[in-house]
Amino acid sequence: MWKQIEPTAPHLTYLLLGAFLLTYAAFSLFIRNSLHLSEPPLATLVGILVGPRGLAALTPRAWPLGDDALQELTRLVLSVQCFTIGVELPRGYWARHWRSLAYLLGPVMAVGWLVCALVLYLLFPLSVPAALVIAACLTPTDPVLAASVLGEEARFSARVPRRLRQLLAAESGSNDGSSFPFIYIGLSVLTRATFAATAKKWLLITIAWQCGVGILLGLVIGVVANRLLRAAYARDLVGNASYLVFYLLLALFGTGVASTLGLDDFLLAFAAGLAFSRDGWFPAKTAENVLPTVVDLQLNSIMFVLFGAIIPWEAFSDAGFPGLSVGKLFALLALILVFRRLPVVLALKPLIPDIKTWTEALFAGHFGPIGVGALFLSLEARAQLETDTSLPLPHPPPRDQLDHPRVVAMIWPVICFVVLGSVIVHGLSPLVISIASQMQKQRGGRMERQPLIGRIARSDRFESMVWEDGEEEAGEAPEGPGLGDGHL
Repeated sequence: MWKQIEPTAPHLTYLLLGAFLLTYAAFSLFIRNSLHLSEPPLATLVGILVGPRGLAALTPRAWPLGDDALQELTRLVLSVQCFTIGVELPRGYWARHWRSLAYLLGPVMAVGWLVCALVLYLLFPLSVPAALVIAACLTPTDPVLAASVLGEEARFSARVPRRLRQLLAAESGSNDGSSFPFIYIGLSVLTRATFAATAKKWLLITIAWQCGVGILLGLVIGVVANRLLRAAYARDLVGNASYLVFYLLLALFGTGVASTLGLDDFLLAFAAGLAFSRDGWFPAKTAENVLPTVVDLQLNSIMFVLFGAIIPWEAFSDAGFPGLSVGKLFALLALILVFRRLPVVLALKPLIPDIKTWTEALFAGHFGPIGVGALFLSLEARAQLETDTSLPLPHPPPRDQLDHPRVVAMIWPVICFVVLGSVIVHGLSPLVISIASQMQKQRGGRMERQPLIGRIARSDRFESMVWEDGEEEAGEAPEGPGLGDGHL
C-alpha cells in the first residue's frame, strides 16, 4: 500500500502550487482589498518557505531544468503581461500620451541606468562596462508587479487617478523591451569591440532589427489578428471558448515569432496588443470575461513561487569573488530604490504632461518595481557572455572557460537580491500606505467607515492628485476591462 505514495519533486510541486493558488483564490478579495496584499510577495514567501531553505519540498535546482528553461518561463510570463497591457490600454492611448511616455522611456530610463551603474561600480569590484551590463538589467520597471498593485482588481488602485495608472502601466509594458539597447551597449564595451563595430551592431542589429522590426511586425500581427477574428466572429465561425482565449494564444504566437527571428520579444508583444485592440472592439466584447485575469494570476504566481525557491542565498555572501556581501547588497538595494527613478522623475515633472502634481511625481518616482524583467535580462546577459547567443547554458560553465567570469558569477545573485527587495518594498507599499493613511485620519479626527469592497471613498484618495471629473463624481473605482475607460 505504501508503495503507492510517491512524493516526488514534481508531484509535491503540483500539490504546493495548487494549495497556494486555491487559498489565494478563495480569499482573494479579502487579501487584496482588506489586507492590501498582492500575489507576488505572497507567492515569493511561499516559495521561500517550501524551498531549499525552508521545508525543502520544492527544489527546482535538483530538477533536470536549468537556466535555459528558466529563461523561457520568464520570457513567456513577460510577453503575456506586455501583450495584456497593450490590449487593456484605451484606444489611441499612445498617440495621445506619447510625450509623457517618451520622457519615461528616454531620460528616466537612461538616468536610472547610469545611476545603477555608478552605485554598482562604487560598491563592488566591477569594471565600468561590467557595471553597465548589470545596471541595464535593473533599469526597466516590471509589468507583473505593476499590474498586481495597480490592476483594477485591487481596491488600492482606485486611490490613484486612472490617468497615472495608465501611464505607469504603459511604461512597464514597453520599457522591458526598451532595455535591450542599454544592455547591448554594456556588452559591446565589455567585450572590447571596436567603436565602429559596436556602433554598427548596435544600430543595425539592436535598434533597427530587434526593436524597429519587432515593433513593426508586432503591429502587423495585431492588425491581421484583429481583422481575422472579427471576420470569423461575424460569420459565426469561432466558438465561444476559442474566442475568449484568442488573445492569449496570440500572445504565445507573437512570442514564438519574436524569439525565432531574434526580435525584441516584449516590444513585439506590446505593439501587437496595442494594434489588436486599436479599434476597441475586442476589449468591449470581452469586458465581462475574467479568463485573462485567471491566467495572469496562475502564470505570475507560479513565476514568483519558483523565484522564491531558487533565490541563491549562499551566493549573497560568496559568489566566488571577493567584495560581495549581504551588507553591500542591502546598501545597493537602498540606493537603487531611492536614486534610480525618484530624482529624475521629480526633476522632469514640469515636462511630463500626465504627471500633474508633485505628489503624482513622488508616486511615479517611487513606483518603479524590479521583477521578472530583471531576471530575464540577467539570463540574457549571461547567455551573451557564455555562448555569444541568446541561449544560456543550463548552468554556468567553469570560470576558466569564460572571458568575464566575475560578471557571470555576480550578475545572478545581485539581480536576485534586488528583485527580492523590490518585491517586498513595492509589493507591500499599498499596505504601508493604507496604514499610514488611516493613522493620519485618526490623528486628524476624520476617521470614517471603511469603503465597501470594490468602492472607495473620496477621502481615501491621495491628496494633491488631480482627478478627472468622471472619477470625482463617481466616488468609486473605475469599471470596465483592465486599465481602460470601460468602453475603450
